[in-house]
Amino acid sequence: MKTLSQIQQELAAGQFEFSRHAFRRVVERNISEAEIREAGAKAEVIEYYPGDKYSPSGLLLGFTAAGRPLHFQVSYAESDATKIITIYEPDPNEWIENRKRR
Repeated sequence: MKTLSQIQQELAAGQFEFSRHAFRRVVERNISEAEIREAGAKAEVIEYYPGDKYSPSGLLLGFTAAGRPLHFQVSYAESDATKIITIYEPDPNEWIENRKRR
């Protein structure tokens, strides 16, 4: 299983792939590869899903250089690239300081 450090390094280096769902979300939400790399480099785990459908996964929070918060759900499965299951900007009506669900 991947560590947070490995995931951060892969995201920062652009070594990631999208699920079909995540790819649609990136396009819809106008999230650039540069933003993913910036936010991913120092992302922190805010939720962990050990029993996720296909493999353990986690919800990460990172910030772009411009300060845009991004949530990434990523798989912890061993692979050549980190798999991003979904990605979005947290809704302040649903999250307290981007870290805790309301």
